[in-house]
Amino acid sequence: MALAPGTRLGPYEVTALLGAGGMGEVYRARDTKLNRDVALKILPEAFSVDDDRIARFRREAQVLASLNHPHIAAIYGFEDSGSIHALVLELVEGPTLADRIVKGPISLDEALAIATQIAEALDAAHEQGIVHRDLKPANIKVRDDGTVKVLDFGLAKALEPASAISPMLTNSPTITTPAQMTGVGMILGTAAYMSPEQAKGRPADKRSDVWAFGCVLFEMLTGKRAFEGEDVSDTLAAVLRGEPDWTALPPAVPAHIRTLLSGCLDKQRQSRFGDTAIVRFLLRDGVSKSAESPRRERRKVLLPAVASAVIAIALTAAATWTLFRPVPSKLQPVRFSIVPPATQPFNVQGFYRNLAISPDGSRIAYVAVVGGSWQLMVRPIDQLEAVALRGPENVSFPFFSPDGHWIGFFTGGATGELKKVAVTGGAPITLCRFQGNARGATWGPDDTIVFATADLASGLMAVRAGGGEPKVLTRPDAARGEADHLFPEWLPDGRAVLFTLTAPAGQDAQVAVFDVATGRTKTLIHGGSDAQYVATDTWCMSQRTRSMRLGSI
Repeated sequence: MALAPGTRLGPYEVTALLGAGGMGEVYRARDTKLNRDVALKILPEAFSVDDDRIARFRREAQVLASLNHPHIAAIYGFEDSGSIHALVLELVEGPTLADRIVKGPISLDEALAIATQIAEALDAAHEQGIVHRDLKPANIKVRDDGTVKVLDFGLAKALEPASAISPMLTNSPTITTPAQMTGVGMILGTAAYMSPEQAKGRPADKRSDVWAFGCVLFEMLTGKRAFEGEDVSDTLAAVLRGEPDWTALPPAVPAHIRTLLSGCLDKQRQSRFGDTAIVRFLLRDGVSKSAESPRRERRKVLLPAVASAVIAIALTAAATWTLFRPVPSKLQPVRFSIVPPATQPFNVQGFYRNLAISPDGSRIAYVAVVGGSWQLMVRPIDQLEAVALRGPENVSFPFFSPDGHWIGFFTGGATGELKKVAVTGGAPITLCRFQGNARGATWGPDDTIVFATADLASGLMAVRAGGGEPKVLTRPDAARGEADHLFPEWLPDGRAVLFTLTAPAGQDAQVAVFDVATGRTKTLIHGGSDAQYVATDTWCMSQRTRSMRLGSI
């Protein structure tokens, strides 16, 4: 429904339509209270009939509003008017990068200056655990003074409909199922910047943004897309199997920028540059070199370019070796202790598992008793003191997101809430409410959180990491001697969950596995509980000390 000039949404008066796309119509509006122009993004009509989706979007918008960076367009607020729901955004003047590229390739020095600002925006967002997921020239504006603003940061995730726990849905704001991969124009434009993992329907992470960044930089330098096709299917096929036309790069593009592009556009996610720090390093060197005269460039650029490329490759190789080096046949144990201050004792109580280690091993989250309240503490391994995350109180069962940027936890007792908070702190975000005391949670690779409670009417529950109504996955079967299902633990492939199957008093608990795809449960071990996956390809359980190779599951 188009809004006519003069339409009022709260204090905002619409003055003109700026554009429309898959994520809604955008209007220029006047903030009559603060006397400034803003952009109003009117959300698609599907939102007006989906209360759960609106609630989920509000939660995501709160996280996005925490971004504060000179190269990221800000979110000012969220406005409702009847069935109309609108985001209030910073109004960024100037053409989009797509408008600039239509006129032809951008010069090397200007392209690198723009790319540097984009990389800084990505780096700042990734530090907050936020992934853009839809980076493309149409979502980047360049002001007349050269300032770059990245638009719609994180809205791809915020706007996608809440789905079941299946990981097979794509993570694009304009392509949500294979049946919808038939459009042209905007949909084709989005497909051209999707990473291979997104094209396969797998979750996006910061490496997906690195891929899109490489596509944008290639297009700025050449004036053509890195991956093209006549329709969406051809474009996705090019992303999955094709290669950019490297010969289209101008001869003036130095070797280390070519290395940068190949590192960003590596189809293997594990081999792709995994951090924007490497991207910014190579860009910084490229900007300094592009300022030299052509003659001096020819004479001096070779050695620094090669050195930069070697350093980048060495950094990547070292990181890869660290992560994927062969495990020695006889592991040497490393022992150390962390003693909380006397004023912040570690909380150990009954069923509560109040300690978690981040996936990369760099942080420990635990619950301490501070002033009579259960406080969430985060201790970086390379630091001597833990930091109390202000905001969460009376927490239990902390657990990390797969990328280590978020900590999930429970609050309350018999009626409680599942929440998350950034590892750097901030306002906690409520994901869902539940009945029964908490009994553990685990965050899956597809952003599905599986949790358990002491409510005997349900077993394992699932909720999206963005929040929503929890879904019952399992129910205890009293006829088979099952009392409750507790302490879930995702297996790395995201297809199955280990959990503890408790029995009536006097009987042994069991370790079981729940197959997400089939909905079937299989008992693995009688007489064990609290199964935990560890990186040596074994899993362990308490009560009786045992271990078993995953292949036997």
